Amino acid sequence: MNELLTPEERAQELRRLVAQLEAEGRRDLLLKAIGVPLLEELRIEAAKGKLSRLVITKDYRFILADYNHQEVELQPVHKAVYLLFLAHPEGIEFKQLADYREELTHYYMATAKLMDKEKILEGVDHLVNPLDNAINEKCSRIKKVFLDMMDEYTASYYIISSHTQKHIVGSSRIWYQRLKLITLPRELVVSERG
Repeated sequence: MNELLTPEERAQELRRLVAQLEAEGRRDLLLKAIGVPLLEELRIEAAKGKLSRLVITKDYRFILADYNHQEVELQPVHKAVYLLFLAHPEGIEFKQLADYREELTHYYMATAKLMDKEKILEGVDHLVNPLDNAINEKCSRIKKVFLDMMDEYTASYYIISSHTQKHIVGSSRIWYQRLKLITLPRELVVSERG
């Protein structure tokens, strides 16, 4: 019988069933039925209406096009870190940042045109050193700038956040990959840099 219903009618039926489960206080069953991966996809879909395109201009200004062309005020080093994570939607582990030294240096040189090259290289050394807290400080600053511009839920798509992946090797070895990434859907990132 369900095959005869249109998608709209099935959605209406789903709404009715959801309301029944909620009235019975059984959100646990709703979550089990929907599943966490689909719930995350639905969350992203719901947020898309609130998310702005992030325009990166030729001179490396970051503009939230759909928030009255509001500029995201970041220092060149923060822009370089942000550009690196934007370029890697799969995420990067902080302890592996040294593998991205050349790319990070490229971004920093591009965003800090008037800065001394030695200072830039010294800054990159701090950022990629796993024993230095510089990368955490830069990510905290980026987070604060976005939180000053929007609510926490919306900002969560623009900031560099944690994502932990569990890996199982063989039957007894488990390890976790602690990735840092920007979850903003990349179709919302507009680069004027060509």
